Amino acid sequence: GLLKMDFLGLRNLDVIEDTLAIIERSTGERIDMTTLPLDDAKTYEMMARGDSVGVFQFESEGMREALKKVGPDEFEDLVALNALYRPGAMDQIPTYARGKKNPDTITYVDDRLRPITEPTKGVILYQEQTMQIAKSIAGFSGPRADDLRKAIGKKNRDAMAKLKPLFFDGCRASGTSEDVIDMLWTVNEKSADYSFNRSHAACYGLIAYRTAWLKANYPAEYMAALISSVMDTKDKVPFFVNQTESMGIEILPPDVNESDHEFMVVGGNIRFGLDAVKGVGYAAVEAIKRAREEGGPFTSLWDFCERVDARAVNKKAIEALIKCGAFGSTDASRKGMLAVLEHAQAAGQRAQQDAQLGQGSIFDLFDTGDSAAPAVARPAHPPVPAEEVSRPELLAMEKESIGLFITEHPLKRVREALRLKADCSCAQVMDQRDGEWVKVGGMVTGAKKIRTRNGSQMLFATLDDLDGAVELIVFEKTLAAVESVVADDEIVLVRGRVDHKEAGKVCIVVQDVDRFEPSEAEIEKAKEVVAAEAAPPEPLSRRVDAARLQAAVIDDLRDLFERYPGDAEFVLEMHTRTGVRRLRFGNGYRVAARHAGLKSEL
Repeated sequence: GLLKMDFLGLRNLDVIEDTLAIIERSTGERIDMTTLPLDDAKTYEMMARGDSVGVFQFESEGMREALKKVGPDEFEDLVALNALYRPGAMDQIPTYARGKKNPDTITYVDDRLRPITEPTKGVILYQEQTMQIAKSIAGFSGPRADDLRKAIGKKNRDAMAKLKPLFFDGCRASGTSEDVIDMLWTVNEKSADYSFNRSHAACYGLIAYRTAWLKANYPAEYMAALISSVMDTKDKVPFFVNQTESMGIEILPPDVNESDHEFMVVGGNIRFGLDAVKGVGYAAVEAIKRAREEGGPFTSLWDFCERVDARAVNKKAIEALIKCGAFGSTDASRKGMLAVLEHAQAAGQRAQQDAQLGQGSIFDLFDTGDSAAPAVARPAHPPVPAEEVSRPELLAMEKESIGLFITEHPLKRVREALRLKADCSCAQVMDQRDGEWVKVGGMVTGAKKIRTRNGSQMLFATLDDLDGAVELIVFEKTLAAVESVVADDEIVLVRGRVDHKEAGKVCIVVQDVDRFEPSEAEIEKAKEVVAAEAAPPEPLSRRVDAARLQAAVIDDLRDLFERYPGDAEFVLEMHTRTGVRRLRFGNGYRVAARHAGLKSEL
């Protein structure tokens, strides 16, 4: 046969390489990913917690929940999850999770399925398994089994209809019961919705493991590479910055005394590179580095302007460096530096011109090289004014110069108050029904008004709440009333209709928009409410007579808990002749204690 190969250009491969480069710059060692052991406990513990933001193929909320259910502890689990989290196989995730936690629950409707499906906890998951079943149970030849695989893979219902009688006849000839035949063919039909071949899932699983390993073992370096990979788009930067900070990793602004071109890790935190600053090109960064290497750290804006080649770093670039906080290590205020910038740059240019006319270096002005000669005093400069801009102005400067907020995202101050006013988060809009009315809150980004072919106007924008983002669409009949509010960096509450435009994509058709400006009292009150909600829920307890319990009750309870997952611990209090015994179910069986369905079934 012919070997078919798919070559994918994945951003994640660049993220891996960038992470390795950052690690090499920090440690001097280059990690060889091809020799990476596939049994790293730290990696699997992280994945089992559902902590997989930024991990290839495991970023979605649904996949993170699947990770918590399954609790992967080996590479085969990641391979299986890649195939399970697809439309055709998704309903088998609880079965796989149950078999993973308790192998005694795995059943086989036909003993011939055991060697084929035992590695996948009794679930028929991969196309290769479908082929094995077709050959071993339906008596298909290799080519005919491959015809079935292709029909499933291509969702070719006509081809499957032609193969169905052959499959049924072959199964009957091998003594397979009608119930089993029906079940096997139903699995084939479901697989046609979406099925993976194992080799594909394994390749995805390997990339996923490598990204997870880097995140678990080199979190700052990995998140730095991840943020760098989305800098051009900007829309995901706030999300990944928020995730990074939630991991206890601080995002630091660029620094003229420390930064290189790219992101770097300093003391476990992430320092922006100078390339990220708008208007600061490659030549400018090289000039800054060169001056730093020759004369040591810059002590002030005046010092910087005197020593850095003015031909490579112009006023606009220096202004952007000041605004983003790149002169923070000089301890001068941004407002003060902007006030004296013109004078500092003029003084620096004069010093450099004098040095060139004298055919010497800039430092000859201050150091004759002759220990016997009298020292020449450095020119005196007025101090930089200490007054600083207001907090909103400072954040606006950062957004203007580097494209995002570094000191603090404005949403962080009001996020709890915004959460209480909204029906759901931006990320949860995907889970709402098509046409459902929702109220969501966040910051507007990327607002863009266009004129359609029929001459009407409409506006597109993105609403971001740091945990996710959703597209907003404003049609002409609503535009006039909300246009002034749906502007970049405005924090708003949006009411609109959910529109599932196509598979995997969702937007909100806007009806009303209000600027969100809570009082300090409302902000503090919201923080108290959210903190109280985040407290661990009380355990859910049930008292029973041990003498009346059936042997299968524990397995029945486990099955029940998998259908109602949540945060509450379950405690079974059993009355025995010697007193009350309490059986606490582990973290893998936490439940939604307030769910009416759970209470009724208990």
